[in-house]
Parts: sequence; structure tokens; C-alpha cells
Amino acid sequence: MASEGINKFIKLWLCIIISLCYCYSIGRTKKTPKGLVRLLCLLPVMCLFLAIPLNISSIHFAGTTAFSISWLANFKLLLFAFGKGPLSSPSLSLPRFIAIACFPIKIQQHPSHLNVYQTPTNYAIKVLLFALLLSVYDYTHHIHPTILLVLYCFHVYFCLEIILVTVATLTRALLGLELEKQFNEPYLSTSLQDFWGKRWNLMATSVLRPTAYEPVRNTAARFIGRKRALLPAVFGTFVVSGIMHELIFYYLGRVWPTWEVMRFFLLHGVCVTAEIVLKNAFADKWPLPREVSTPLTVGFVMITGNWLFFPPLLRCGAKERALEEYAVLGAFIKNVTTLTFSSFQSH
Repeated sequence: MASEGINKFIKLWLCIIISLCYCYSIGRTKKTPKGLVRLLCLLPVMCLFLAIPLNISSIHFAGTTAFSISWLANFKLLLFAFGKGPLSSPSLSLPRFIAIACFPIKIQQHPSHLNVYQTPTNYAIKVLLFALLLSVYDYTHHIHPTILLVLYCFHVYFCLEIILVTVATLTRALLGLELEKQFNEPYLSTSLQDFWGKRWNLMATSVLRPTAYEPVRNTAARFIGRKRALLPAVFGTFVVSGIMHELIFYYLGRVWPTWEVMRFFLLHGVCVTAEIVLKNAFADKWPLPREVSTPLTVGFVMITGNWLFFPPLLRCGAKERALEEYAVLGAFIKNVTTLTFSSFQSH
């Protein structure tokens, strides 16, 4: 059954690559100028990308495909239809076009010699901590529910960062691209604005800015001025993010949304807009020291996440399914290691 699932997953990704080759050709012909004509040509591919995760049973494969393809790739194609975004550069080769479209990566605009990724040591430490976290789940009946919910927060963070950094590192090695980091130590956030805008899942942030934040701000600026338009733009971005997270959760559990995740993002949208107002009014007079602001920020994210974000995941059996997949992966690695060791001994 596992091999059948992997074969199906590979076929679906071949379909994605072929579809992106078609999108690349659309952008290179004068018969499909940017605008409504190009959008109509890309629309079948975007609909296909929305349907693909429904054919994947693995929670990790479905989640990463939904995030990378149904969300990010579709938003990038939407920008591409109007001659905007990272896919619209005329100098992009086909391999780079495909990589940028279907992977959660962003090319550095001003490359430097500094490595923007985790050092091997930091990355190895996080992989080790993630492995230790998985082993702790064997003793969940001895762990207080509150502590368990805290562990879920670390689980999501470690899992997402390991997957995204691995994909980006492979892409960088194969295509020679200088890429921006996907996470920036979110546990050091000093405010919700800092957490969502500069530290957490920066690939989603980079796509939401031109597709949600800027259009809402430009529209609102016509009525209330550009400075005040910042607030509805920020809140509108959280609305779009909430909708896309509800879609991803549907792919994972195939259960009709309870809108708890949407409420999570609406709550954070309200809090971030309130934070911006308060900062403008009082930050210069009463700035909070990092020793206070960081625990408050991280604590608020974890508490609200345990209240609204994790319950839908737990109800659809996401934890159990994830642990089953980790067990299969562990058994596979063990078998490969045993066979490799045996082959060396035989020689």
C-alpha cells in the first residue's frame, strides 16, 4: 500500500511539472498577453492544482502538496497572469520557472556571501529535537494535556522547518540559486507583527503580500488614505490566510470545516492591527523590553493555537496518521541501513 501511494504521488507530481511547462509556454507567446486572456489560459491548471491534494492519502504528502501547489503555486500563477510576481521574469529558464512555481522558495534579490540557511549544526540539532519529540509521544498517557499541546506547537514548527529547509537546500544545490530563508527563529519574536511578518513561514508571507496585502491597501487607500489603509490591508491578509489554511485542513482530514482555524487567523488579524495602533501611539513612550515581549508573544501564539488551531487537526486523527508514517519511514531507513551494512560485510 505504501509503494502504491508513493507511485501515485510521483505520477501526480509529474502531472504538476507538465502543467507548469504549459504555463511557461503561455508566458512566452505573444498570443497570450498578460491580463484576462492569460488568466483564462492558466485557470484550468489552477483548478487542477486545487484538486490534486484530494488524490493523496499521506498526511505529509497531502499537506506539503496543498501548501506548495494549491496555495503558493496558484497564487504565483495568479500574479504571473498579470505579469507580476517571481514567475514573470523574462530571464527565467524552464527548470527555474518550475522550481520557483512548485516549491516554497524565494530567490534572494541581493545575494550575499552570508549563508541564509541553518548551519549544519543548528539544522542537525533541530532534527534531533524533532526525533526526541516523536519518542515522547510513546508516553502521552503520562503527560499532562497542557504540556502535550505545547509539544504539538514544537512538532508543527520543527516539522515545517525541516521539510521546507530540506526542499530549499536541494533546490539550491541543483539549480545554484541563492534563496531566502523560510523561517527566522520565530521563538525570538518580540511582537505578533514581528512573528507573522518577519519570522514565521516567510514563503507564505512573501506570496500574501502582493496577492492580498497590496491589493487591499491600494483599494482602501482610495477611500481612507494610504496610512490608514494599512489596517484593513493587514486584516484582509489574515482573512485570506485563514481561508487557505481551512482549505489545507480540509485536504488533511476530508472533514467539513468547523471554521476554528479561520477564527484563529481572524483573532490574530484583529490583534496585529490593534498592536500596530498601540505601537504608533505608545511604543516610543513605553517600549516593552525583549525579556517581556518575547514570552508574551510566543505564549499568546501557543495559547490561541492550542485553543483554535490544533483541535481540528487532532479530531481528524492527524497525529496518529503522522506517527504511522514516521514509523513506516523509520522501518524503511532501518532496512536500507541493514542491507547496506550487510553488503559491506559480504565484501
